[in-house]
Amino acid sequence: MSADPTQVLAFETDCHIFDGCGFPAPGLHSFLFEPLLGDGDSNLYFNKPMLLALIGSVIVVGFFWAAFRKPKVVPGKLQMVAESGYDFIRRGVVYETIGKKEGEKYVPLVVSLFFFIWMMNLWSIVPIAQFPVTSIIAYPIGLAAIVYITWVSLTFKRHGFVGAFKNFTGYDKSLGPVLPLAMFIEFLSNLIVRPFTHAVRLFANMFAGHTLLLLFTIASWYLLNGIGIAYAGVSFVMVIVMTAFELFIQALQAYVFVLLTCTFIQGALAEHH
Repeated sequence: MSADPTQVLAFETDCHIFDGCGFPAPGLHSFLFEPLLGDGDSNLYFNKPMLLALIGSVIVVGFFWAAFRKPKVVPGKLQMVAESGYDFIRRGVVYETIGKKEGEKYVPLVVSLFFFIWMMNLWSIVPIAQFPVTSIIAYPIGLAAIVYITWVSLTFKRHGFVGAFKNFTGYDKSLGPVLPLAMFIEFLSNLIVRPFTHAVRLFANMFAGHTLLLLFTIASWYLLNGIGIAYAGVSFVMVIVMTAFELFIQALQAYVFVLLTCTFIQGALAEHH
């Protein structure tokens, strides 16, 4: 089922209030796109979110490559910006959560995750693109899976099978008779609920934010008719407010995702008592 483009972007619809047509409200159809290559019945399928993810990856890699390919003792503007971003994640997230000694080796992973997610979120407010890639659940799930595999494998590597089992289940013999129930709950929480919420938190925030932006943008266009123009102005102000708010949320969600990633890694490295 493909999306109706007239219901995705406000300026692509001829429907206005008092024209006898209903309000083209955003919904799930706003997150569906016709394939740019291939179709749903073939092995080849490439759509707009995939294109944005690919371009976003190239932008992030290209930015850091351009900034650090010829590093200088006295950095230029591009190198200074890249170093500031890298150092913010390294010191403010990795070192603060995992510690400098243990955390240094995980800095590249965490920095890559942060800037990739941030770029995927930023597409929401970029003209023409106007779509956050992370509002498609498959992308947060893929990113959470990378963290999950890293966390679980690191736990087994550091503690062995028995130690990892205790780590995942919160084994504490002082709990007495309730120990089996507590272990079962901890097991579900750590290995099932935790990776699920890690992915859904990012997805849900970007999905909701994009839906609100679409709602006020489409409303601004829909109300541009007769007396509705006065209300269209209010709706347009909300578009600006929501765009500014989304800028904050986009960075915040990338930060929360990598902060939780570091928390998982720190838990894998910690000694179980």
